[in-house]
Amino acid sequence: MQQLNQKIKIEGATEKNVISQLWFKYFPYWPLFIIFLILSIVGAKYKLRHATPLYQATATILIKDEKKGLDDNKLIQEMNQLSSKKIIENEIEVLKSRELMDEVVKNLHLYARIYEKKESKYVPAYTTSPVTIQAMSPDSITGANEVYFNYDKAKGQVIIGNKAFPVNEWVNTSYGILKFIFRPVAGSSTEPMYFSISRPKYVSPSFLGGLSISSASKQSSVINLKILDEVQHRSADVLNGLIAAYNNAAIKDKNKLATTTLKFVDERLDIVGKDLTDIETKLQKYKSDRGAVEVSSQGQMFLETVNVNDQKLGDVNVRIAVLDQIENYVRAKDNTGGIVPSTVGVDDPLLSSLLTKLYDYELEYDKLRTTTGEGSSILLSLNDRINKIKPSILENINNQKKSLEASRSNLYSTNNRYSSMLNALPKMERDLLEISREQNIKSGIYNYLLQKREETALSQVSNVADSRVIDKAQASFNPVSPNPKKFYIMALVLAFGIAIAIVTATEMLKRTILFRHEIEKYTSVPIIGEIAHEKSKNPLVIGLGKRTFIAEQFRKLRTSLPYIGLVGQKKKLLITSNASGDGKSFVVANLGLSLAMVDKKVVVLEFDLSNPTLSDKLNVTTINKGLTDFLRGHAEPEEIIRRTTVNENLFVMPAGTLPENPSELIMSNKVQDLMEFLTPLFDYIIIDTAPVGLLSDAYVLSAYCDATLYVIRHGHTSKVSVERMDANNKINELKNMAIVFNGIKSRGFGKNGYGYGYGYGYISKEKEIKRKKISRAQQV
Repeated sequence: MQQLNQKIKIEGATEKNVISQLWFKYFPYWPLFIIFLILSIVGAKYKLRHATPLYQATATILIKDEKKGLDDNKLIQEMNQLSSKKIIENEIEVLKSRELMDEVVKNLHLYARIYEKKESKYVPAYTTSPVTIQAMSPDSITGANEVYFNYDKAKGQVIIGNKAFPVNEWVNTSYGILKFIFRPVAGSSTEPMYFSISRPKYVSPSFLGGLSISSASKQSSVINLKILDEVQHRSADVLNGLIAAYNNAAIKDKNKLATTTLKFVDERLDIVGKDLTDIETKLQKYKSDRGAVEVSSQGQMFLETVNVNDQKLGDVNVRIAVLDQIENYVRAKDNTGGIVPSTVGVDDPLLSSLLTKLYDYELEYDKLRTTTGEGSSILLSLNDRINKIKPSILENINNQKKSLEASRSNLYSTNNRYSSMLNALPKMERDLLEISREQNIKSGIYNYLLQKREETALSQVSNVADSRVIDKAQASFNPVSPNPKKFYIMALVLAFGIAIAIVTATEMLKRTILFRHEIEKYTSVPIIGEIAHEKSKNPLVIGLGKRTFIAEQFRKLRTSLPYIGLVGQKKKLLITSNASGDGKSFVVANLGLSLAMVDKKVVVLEFDLSNPTLSDKLNVTTINKGLTDFLRGHAEPEEIIRRTTVNENLFVMPAGTLPENPSELIMSNKVQDLMEFLTPLFDYIIIDTAPVGLLSDAYVLSAYCDATLYVIRHGHTSKVSVERMDANNKINELKNMAIVFNGIKSRGFGKNGYGYGYGYGYISKEKEIKRKKISRAQQV
């Protein structure tokens, strides 16, 4: 339990830290966020004002699915022999097909869209136009945009330009043969109107784009249909039209199969009927030529037995013929969804089921091939199913044919045995039995075919769609798009996203150090001090009575010196930086003053012999002699030590006359003598040296020092120099080096504090005390 509580505390602290970092990173740029927020809201309002409102129509249908157990009742199953089960996923793709939507566009005449003028813009006049436009051949019309017209109600004419066309009649126009159908609409528009006309295949994609179809759940065979459209009533009409087109297509497929079956049965009936007529004529002629002949009881028994066998033999032959047709169909190489041959006489449920699946797969393949590419994963999957099911069908056919051929051989053998018995009968009786046998065979086949013909005809009559409408399409009362709430949320997200991207990109693209974590990323040298940017022209920011934020930062830096080893007799501190302008001398002056304020005798050495600025910052007047004169042997240490006016404990040794060879002078043994002279006299010796990125002076002087402060200035020191710091220090070591992050400015539009995640919003106690004094004086 204790570990859990500790984990929760750690996670809470981490989350708080992340939020704090984000706040400090982006809050200084709050005016930028406000500007983009205002622009986004204005843009959202403009977009909402000019956006086209969209209505949503929804419908629900129920589909037979062989996997989910929806069956017709037994009566419908017995009558509808051509019915097949559906797979929900396939039917969804069929409903999304362009072919069905083309049919809807044609049926509703949506290829000719009429617009009327409202509030300075044109909007669809689907329900208000006094006429609708129908094309005789929609697939061959000539497209046109913005054909303006007027409707003369008195004359019943549509006027286009200088031409007048009667309504409710086919007329020849520049766009094809059209019919302007009058529609008595209550309160129809009298505003200017125009129509745009194009072929259905160019119109249907606009409706398919707003169509979405999905299964209600994985366990059900219910499909939800939704469509978005700018016209409320049209959205419902399109959805209802799509369902009707889908059902009609299913019934049409069933009727094709029924027609094929009836054609096969009728052909067989014609052949068998002709044969039966010839046999009856032959029997009648035989009896008339030879007189009435009675068949004996033995012959009658033989005839009855042979008739049964012959009927069975005819049935077997019909089945084999049907199986041959089915085999030829299955062996076809293409999967173009051809019509399955008649299965009359085939009573194997497995074969019927396999053929139904093959037909459904091929039909689906043919439909989807017109709407998707040849490399579509759905088409490849269907093709794989087709190729896998065909061997099973062929194997089933082969097994049935072997069984039927064996039965046929047995029947032939039986008939041959009876034929030998027939030879023992008198010739006249034998001839009559042969004729009667042929008559019974053909009569049995004819009756069998008549039965199958009636069954197929009943199935064709009872063909119904494989889907049932649960809820007809109904359009939403109010527009579902654009949604003002979503628009404003998107505007808010967009505004903050753009502002964050600008701030992040700007800071990421800068080549200078901006954040503490960047220093920690590029080097392992510790950071022991952070100094804010000071706008004041006075280089000394610390002194008696000063309680400013930056003064406190120097006091904090002062207390951190023992961390780098400045304790006891270790008192010599080197301060350097990468380049000029990093604030090295500024840190030297204020750190030295901070140490002097705690009764420590401090001397600062102006060893930056290339660009000395330390004396000016400490208000030390120029003298003729300095460190360069001592190094040349022209002066003694006592001659160049000057007490500053800012604090009696702070001393300075100026640079003196600038030499031409400062680096060579620093390498003189005089430096060692100087350090030995100063060590017993002062508590701290601070050396201000030239930048290490430009000169090697700091590396030479580091040998005489106990610790080093490396000044990195915010927005000035390059990232590359910090990145190379560890590598350079391995070659030329700076003793006990630590970093001071100097000149940290306010980010963005911030004024109080210095931003970048360090103490933002700090108000100096000194200013607070002054405000309290002024307030009290005003009260008095």
